[in-house]
Amino acid sequence: MYRNPKKGYYGIGVYHAKNSINIGTLWRTAWIFGAAFIFTIGRRYKKQASDTINAQIKIPLFSWSSFDEFKEHLPSQCRLVGIEMADQARMLSKYCHPTNCAYLLGAEDHGLPEEILDKCNDVIQLGGESSLNVATAGSIVIYHRMMLDVKGSFENKGEF
Repeated sequence: MYRNPKKGYYGIGVYHAKNSINIGTLWRTAWIFGAAFIFTIGRRYKKQASDTINAQIKIPLFSWSSFDEFKEHLPSQCRLVGIEMADQARMLSKYCHPTNCAYLLGAEDHGLPEEILDKCNDVIQLGGESSLNVATAGSIVIYHRMMLDVKGSFENKGEF
């Protein structure tokens, strides 16, 4: 299992998730690659068969009823990084991850609303012509973070 406590922390979650099964898969990836916490906004998570390692008992799972409630409870110095196909988004391939952050994905059918994107410190996208499955998109971002850390290119120290 990959963990590097000297590189800060991150959490990952989904806004108004469409399918709980995708969340279970994302949580499993988050646990394997060292997430500090996982969360949902607007919809409670129910244990899924896709979470084969029972990640919700290994790392904290937070469920917030609204985005404002979530934002109010973000840890101090935690940057919010939206993951969305949007005009203001930077490509993941050129992104240097913050030391402490929370990655926020939207549901596959609606994404993140503009008013939420405006409240993010950064917005990144993976490319492609249509949205990916939420678990796949989140897993790619998590893996990219880990690979930059391994290569010593973390937090504005160079590009991958």
